[in-house]
Amino acid sequence: MRFQTRRLDLPSTETARSERQDGAIPKRSGAAPADSRRTSISRLWSDGLGRAGTRGAQILLVGAVVVALVWLLSRLSIVTIPLALALIFAAAFAPWMEWSRRHRLQPALGAALALVFLLTVITATLLFVVGSVSLEWRELAIKTEDGFQRVVAWMQTLPFSPDQGQLNDLEEQISAFVTSTEFGSGALGGIGAVTEVGASLGLMAIILFFLLKDGPQMWEFLVRPHEGVAYDRAERIRRKTVDVFGGYISSTAAAALFDAVGIFIGLLVLQVPLALPLAILTLLLAFIPIIGAVSAGAVAALVALVSNGPLNAALVVVVVIIVNQLEGNVLKPLLMGKTVSLHALVVLVVITAGTALGGITGALLAVPLTAAAWGVVQVWDGDNMPARWARPKTRERPAPGAGGRELS
Repeated sequence: MRFQTRRLDLPSTETARSERQDGAIPKRSGAAPADSRRTSISRLWSDGLGRAGTRGAQILLVGAVVVALVWLLSRLSIVTIPLALALIFAAAFAPWMEWSRRHRLQPALGAALALVFLLTVITATLLFVVGSVSLEWRELAIKTEDGFQRVVAWMQTLPFSPDQGQLNDLEEQISAFVTSTEFGSGALGGIGAVTEVGASLGLMAIILFFLLKDGPQMWEFLVRPHEGVAYDRAERIRRKTVDVFGGYISSTAAAALFDAVGIFIGLLVLQVPLALPLAILTLLLAFIPIIGAVSAGAVAALVALVSNGPLNAALVVVVVIIVNQLEGNVLKPLLMGKTVSLHALVVLVVITAGTALGGITGALLAVPLTAAAWGVVQVWDGDNMPARWARPKTRERPAPGAGGRELS
């Protein structure tokens, strides 16, 4: 049985090349147009403008997420602010809780003792300030009136001073505002704000107690899904955050105490009334970096101005500047070290943003939260290994005689 073979006439390479030269387009499969479209789209996004557009879209997306998160946290400020304060205080009391566990003290008892200590300090400070102000209030009121008259007399010596009629109108406007319904509604609003602050402090105390008592168990529950590298990273983040919060609280408290004692001695020497309440105010405001010290000094200078005159107020300003310079340039670097490694410009920017978003509480929380976030970046890939994008870049130096300029 014979099989006949048929010869298939396939075009040779030379024939195909000649057809392409003559303008004939060989037929392709139907997937080719889709491939070409995908290639053109990828080429469109791979050039400089495409990469810039991609980065811009990513930045907008991240910004939208951040704005939504900030809006949500601001709406839940009655919960988020006490929680943040409780976390910071829990980190500050972490050494005490570790000591109590080593000495077989019940966690509930150790947490209760820490909470009682904190509430006692806060309550005693507030009561002391109110009591001191009430004792010297009458004397301060008399000196304030005399000082106001001296300021008015000094203003009348200026070439652009207001006349007596304008001053009388200003006094009448102030009296009318004090006796108006707007002042009463403002006072009621202040009472409501005090009530809200009391509720927030109560919630913070409860959260702090449970964080101190059951903090290790809560943390183990949170990191239970992680293993290996992820678990090690979570542990590094926990240790670094506790170190940053604890170091910030202890160093800021020591610096605030230095400010308060220094300004108290200066006010006593200059015979400024309310020296002790002003020193305690300095102690409290010193927990807001940069802005707090300036605000406390301004209040002290104002009290000195209305009570003892412009020269005494100028001397108070000099005392405040000297104390703040010693605290900021000598004491704080020794206390904080590398715990809060933030540039002064970053501190000022985050305090301004925190004040705009959360008022006084936002100003208090802005720096420690930012320092903790930066600390997390510093230990992201290891104890002394920051995240890849945050590592210092090293540049290779050219070999001697290779030409070119060395880069440092």
